[in-house]
Amino acid sequence: METNNLQIAIIGAGNMGGAIARGLSKGTLIQSKNIRVSDVSQSNLDAIKAFNAEITVTNSNREIVKDADIVILAVKPWLVEVVADEIENKIDYKKQLIVSIAAGVDFAKLADLFSTDASMFRIIPNTGIDVLQSVSTISSFNASKEQESLIISLFAELGKAFLVPETQLNAFMSLSSCGIAYAFRYIRAAMEGGVEMGIYPNVAKEVVIQTLRGAIDLLEANASHPEVEIDKVTTPGGITIKGLNEMEANGFTNAVIKGLKASHLR
Repeated sequence: METNNLQIAIIGAGNMGGAIARGLSKGTLIQSKNIRVSDVSQSNLDAIKAFNAEITVTNSNREIVKDADIVILAVKPWLVEVVADEIENKIDYKKQLIVSIAAGVDFAKLADLFSTDASMFRIIPNTGIDVLQSVSTISSFNASKEQESLIISLFAELGKAFLVPETQLNAFMSLSSCGIAYAFRYIRAAMEGGVEMGIYPNVAKEVVIQTLRGAIDLLEANASHPEVEIDKVTTPGGITIKGLNEMEANGFTNAVIKGLKASHLR
């Protein structure tokens, strides 16, 4: 599908909605002048306008959904019903796609709020979207293969996009949307360890970030399992295996798995 003239309406200009608007405007598929954003916060809208003056901003949700090809609901879950009440009679369900990033609001609820005939998507991104490095997990409802390809293409410009059944969305949310916070917590912990060993905090942060970047690149370049790369570092009787065993003795792997499962909505 030709994307150059697609009109995108984003309801919500907070952390995620603003990041989607900025990310799409940086990409090649959507023209900035075809992106419209609404929010109750003028300061949020001003920040988007300051980033890219071509993006249209407004306080009116009803105004931006008119003639939009894709309507993105980038609001908190408890606000979806409020927004739906405001715009559902302004949507042409034969032509417009509805995309929701509200965690926990399933298709059954969305169909009840809008229409069972609507073509809809649920997407769980993470905050890496602001630097075009998100994981966006996508599920579809009443969507054609062409529509699925379109949404995947748009969000693939913002990182990596995966099409999954709706039943798997919550697991992916734990692994990625929540998981980015867990990654930051590891970085913080490693920094603190570095400081305790005499390294300045900013230097420790740079070292940890680059170490993780190298680990990621090795896994992708070699298409290997993490344990294969670990084996290359753990000399028998060496210091790395001692460190790993001490982490495991203090519950490292178990803590990660339990943390992921604790954040898994059921």
